[in-house]
Amino acid sequence: MSEDRAHKTEQWLEQAEASSDVPQPAAAVRRVRSTSRPIQVQRSEVAGKGHPTRARDATETKVAAPARLMRFLREVGSELSKVIWPSRRELVVYTAVVLVFVSFMVAFVALLDMGLGRAMLTVFG
Repeated sequence: MSEDRAHKTEQWLEQAEASSDVPQPAAAVRRVRSTSRPIQVQRSEVAGKGHPTRARDATETKVAAPARLMRFLREVGSELSKVIWPSRRELVVYTAVVLVFVSFMVAFVALLDMGLGRAMLTVFG
């Protein structure tokens, strides 16, 4: 890696660490300081076009299916508790808006179909 490229990589990593809206690189991409170069990026576990992937460790053990299912259900419950559910009034209003819009679109497509059908009969009679 050239000195200029290493410097740009270091600047990018510092900006990514400082900014909260930029996603942090995964563990597969690590910063390594050395005395000969300002910064070096190791991509030993990166596949394709620089997208970090999670490599399966040889010591990693598989979790039993019932335990995974229970964890999944706990996470689903946790996420559902974060949902802002509409009130009864909001639900009625949203349903009415959807039904009116769908009715309008059905009428529009039906009229368009009838008009184009008559145009085809007129042209190709």
